[in-house]
Amino acid sequence: MTVSSTRRAFCQSFSRTLALAAGMAGAGAPARAGAGLKFGEPAPFSFDALKAQAQARAGEPYAAPAPPAPKWLERIDYDAWGGIRFKESFALFAEGPNPFPATFFHLGKFFEKPVDIFVVENGAARKIIYDAGYFDMPAESPARNLPEGAGFAGFRFQEAKNSPKYDWRTNDWVAFLGASYFRAIGALHQYGLSARAVAVDTALADRAEEFPAFTQIYIGPQSGDQATVWALVEGPSIVGAVQFAMTRGAGVVMDIDQALFLRGDLARLGLAPLTSMYWFSETAKPMAIDWRPEVHDSDGLALWTGAGERLWRPLNDPPRTTTSAFADDNPKGFGLLQRDRVFDHYLDGVFYDRRPSLWVEPKGNWGKGAVQLIELPTDNETQDNVIALWVPEKPAGAGSRFDLSYRLHWLADEPYPSGLAKIVATRLGAGGQPGQPRPANARKFLIEFLGGALTDLPEGVKPALVVEMSRGRPGDDPLVEAAPDDVRGHWRAQFDLLGVEGSDPVELRAVLKLGDKPVSESWLFQYHPF
Repeated sequence: MTVSSTRRAFCQSFSRTLALAAGMAGAGAPARAGAGLKFGEPAPFSFDALKAQAQARAGEPYAAPAPPAPKWLERIDYDAWGGIRFKESFALFAEGPNPFPATFFHLGKFFEKPVDIFVVENGAARKIIYDAGYFDMPAESPARNLPEGAGFAGFRFQEAKNSPKYDWRTNDWVAFLGASYFRAIGALHQYGLSARAVAVDTALADRAEEFPAFTQIYIGPQSGDQATVWALVEGPSIVGAVQFAMTRGAGVVMDIDQALFLRGDLARLGLAPLTSMYWFSETAKPMAIDWRPEVHDSDGLALWTGAGERLWRPLNDPPRTTTSAFADDNPKGFGLLQRDRVFDHYLDGVFYDRRPSLWVEPKGNWGKGAVQLIELPTDNETQDNVIALWVPEKPAGAGSRFDLSYRLHWLADEPYPSGLAKIVATRLGAGGQPGQPRPANARKFLIEFLGGALTDLPEGVKPALVVEMSRGRPGDDPLVEAAPDDVRGHWRAQFDLLGVEGSDPVELRAVLKLGDKPVSESWLFQYHPF
């Protein structure tokens, strides 16, 4: 199996089951001790102790957790898993002092490895013991054959019990499910892309990707609109301890601190990894591939470099797996964003126009490294085929330790606007001029800009488009004009790329300027000739 097919097989099952989980009913019930839930004996707990445990385990050989009753888990497929629902009468904190009840995901074919889940109160952790009685399931469900204490696949927080907008029993706002994946709703109350604790050797041709998994999750104190969770993540080559301080506000903000300890040498250590889906948009769409105009969870990668430059890289569905690296020193932020918020651009019932944007805000000095964007080809929307992550310059050798702090913003847009015009669309067409013979191997690019300094341009003032290309040659002078829609600050620019031979990608860069001063983000695009 190829690198891309291995990853896509994993992500296909992951994204499909998460989509199903988002539609499942919530839960609710017990207080501190969780009326009806079973608990283990209390044991002292602290984040420092969890980090020490991770460091000690990194010095030991990896022992993969064994799934309980594999033959029965195999039978809990997508449909069977969807028929298992957590009973609201058993939700943790439903009657207790904490505002956000916690509910639990069942094991199944796509989530075979159980994670030990604990509740932490007053510095002591008590394991929550699995019982089939916590779940409603059909009489013929294969889940009924799992052994006693089989375990959970993950958990989620429901909305606050006192929320004036949402019924906590049917609405959740963050979920931890599958390997080290987690996700949250954005400001438009919709799930979309996911994050992970760590990514190991993603999309490499000479080695298989590892998927480290949460093996222990500790549900900690809650106060006001904040909830704290700790987790131990482990895989063959890495062990880590992670703290999540999560705030439910307009969207969700997570302050994350982690210590990662390497058992083995890694070729690509991916920190603060984001995972999303991009199939097609207004940029390019194969003929009659789908009835909808656009299908994507995210439409671009935004970067705020250590030097202060703002970059926008529209996403691709490439003909083959591609990796783009954006070298930086102490970046200010990056994220996978969904900028197109117009329903008519999707015409779908799954609310792609409401999917969250996810922004990574580094804390402290991350030093030198690169934001890497990995894009895999896809032919449907069930596969997460886009990954953005930070790869440090420091070698990821066995025995190394990486400490990292950052903030994740699950919002509608990036949290720190630049004041520059945003790039809101990229369109491709045949090169040349209407009514004239088309030049061979010519491609026209049209970029739409909106807002920022373009909003208040004096009458008669027109910015210039500055274009760079890694190969080929430009056509005639670029055309820059205000879009003919009476929307203030809406401009568009177009240029031709000529003389490109072969199928190797062309790296393009463009920016609008007034004199020497940029008035827009810098547009980066990887063009795959076709």
